[in-house]
Amino acid sequence: MAQNIYSVEQINKYIANMFRQDYFLNRVAVKGEVSNCKYHPSGHIYFTLKDSSGTLSCVMFAGSRGGLAFPMKNGDHVVVNGSVDIYVRDGRYQLYARQITLQGQGDLYQEYLRLKEELEEMGMFAQEYKQPIPKYISRLGIVTAATGAAVRDIMNITRRRNPYVQMVLYPALVQGEGAAASIAEGIGALDAYGVDTIIVGRGGGSIEDLWAFNEETVARAIFRCSTPVISAVGHETDNTIADFVADLRAPTPSAAAELAVYDYSLLEEQILLYRNRLERHMGEQTEKYRRKMENTALRLERVSPHFQIREKRQRLADGETRLAQAVRLVLERYRNKTAMLAGTLHGLSPAAKLGGGYGYITDLSNTGVRSVEALRKGDQIRVHLQDGQLRAQVTEITKSGRKSDE
Repeated sequence: MAQNIYSVEQINKYIANMFRQDYFLNRVAVKGEVSNCKYHPSGHIYFTLKDSSGTLSCVMFAGSRGGLAFPMKNGDHVVVNGSVDIYVRDGRYQLYARQITLQGQGDLYQEYLRLKEELEEMGMFAQEYKQPIPKYISRLGIVTAATGAAVRDIMNITRRRNPYVQMVLYPALVQGEGAAASIAEGIGALDAYGVDTIIVGRGGGSIEDLWAFNEETVARAIFRCSTPVISAVGHETDNTIADFVADLRAPTPSAAAELAVYDYSLLEEQILLYRNRLERHMGEQTEKYRRKMENTALRLERVSPHFQIREKRQRLADGETRLAQAVRLVLERYRNKTAMLAGTLHGLSPAAKLGGGYGYITDLSNTGVRSVEALRKGDQIRVHLQDGQLRAQVTEITKSGRKSDE
């Protein structure tokens, strides 16, 4: 009888199929101590579960990391929920984890998941109900224990960032019996008192230590609060129901104070920057309008009656000067012409001729004698010379070319 021969791959696939058909192996919870825990850059977590009898290889893929609510490390005692399957390539079976809880906390974690799902379905985590955190506040409400690192961190950071912010502390129980009611009462009291922002929080701890912030009472108090609420519970890796309901989640109480209180020094720097910018702009505008006013004043001065009178007076003075110059030129021209005519007239004047040894003759009635025909022998005549007159009697008359005896 011939014996069937199979490849390694066929055997591994057959065994893997048997694993997948086993209902028990598909839904199994295994408890043990974590060892060889490695966080891969891809987001997968590889680790080994061990107890006194043996070890079991485990892996939690990145897509299932929502089922891990704490930073798992070597030495943790955990309960791993998942399925057992074989890795065909290596022929090695391992536990594929879907949910990991710390041993002894499984019931609390299940309650946490149940309440989270219920409140999420009710819309209490919806983004449209989140209130914006005011940028500048004057009063900060704090709901936390009166002693402890959380309140000291919040107070120190608030004083450092803005010493003018008033802090109002409601000293609440944050752990143990009655803590949830105390926290809810503190939120309501500060909301009624009238603060600008409320920080609800405490330092880190185990799931039992933080359980008050997973209570429905606290969740509903935060949801009803009309004042913006910042949840600051535990360390950065801790998540509570209060974180999901609050308007803003801070990883730590110190971070909550930084988110709630604006840094006053930055505000002073901004104010100084705005003041310098405003002064520079005002200076530029003032200079611009000063030049505009000066130009307007010059234009107004040009159209003012005073300027017009002064302008026309200047024009009249200039015209008067030009007229005087023209008159002087005309007078000078006529003076020169007159002098020329006077010289000519002087040359034709009988008196001027007398100065050259000449004279002229008139009768006794001063009528000029122009011809010898006007005289007779014995007539009395006057001879006018340059320096006087002579009276004479005609004794002889001689015409041109001949002598007259008359």
